[in-house]
Amino acid sequence: MLKDEQIVWAIEQMEEDIGPVGPSLDSRTPFQYLVSVILSAQATDVSVNKVTPILFSKYPNPLDLMNADVSDVEQIIKSVGLFHNKARNIIKTARIVHEELNDVVPTTRSGIMALPGAGRKTANVVLSDVFNEPTFAVDTHVSAISKRLHFIDEKASPLQVENKIVSVMKPDELHRAHHTMIEYGRKYSMKLTPDKEVCQLIIDCDKLNEENEALI
Repeated sequence: MLKDEQIVWAIEQMEEDIGPVGPSLDSRTPFQYLVSVILSAQATDVSVNKVTPILFSKYPNPLDLMNADVSDVEQIIKSVGLFHNKARNIIKTARIVHEELNDVVPTTRSGIMALPGAGRKTANVVLSDVFNEPTFAVDTHVSAISKRLHFIDEKASPLQVENKIVSVMKPDELHRAHHTMIEYGRKYSMKLTPDKEVCQLIIDCDKLNEENEALI
């Protein structure tokens, strides 16, 4: 495995390659962003951004969405995938936000995770992107990068990946690191075989890992 300072170095190398990055989901309010993140589960941000302008133009706030016909919402978001469950979840979430939370999106991880369709990753994304909290979300890109570059064991859970990155980065660096790793994962495959590597950072981290293992 890479040492903590080597992980920080690797993420800095990704930042130099990718450049400044930030949230890629389109929304105008914290509630809309929450809905967008729920819709993005097992889907690309690009696919979500294609449907949310229509969704939010028709149902811009919790009251409107909670009263929506589920079949209409399904029709709007059907290209995103898992649209049956997602339609029901965002309508239920809208009702809770309106009736129980006075149209205010929760600002705690537990509060967000209590909403239908919102897991730990969703909570961390919303807390970081909307409320500037020092959280770190782990998606498939972040997990794949962390394992392929030897930040953590290949069998590590998303929570273990999250805890590792949080332990080596400064709190005010977590937001940038999250979006950098996502964009890096979109640019480079982390599942290439060693003889087909096209990313220099993979090669460098493999070498560092070998050197570290040799010292054990």
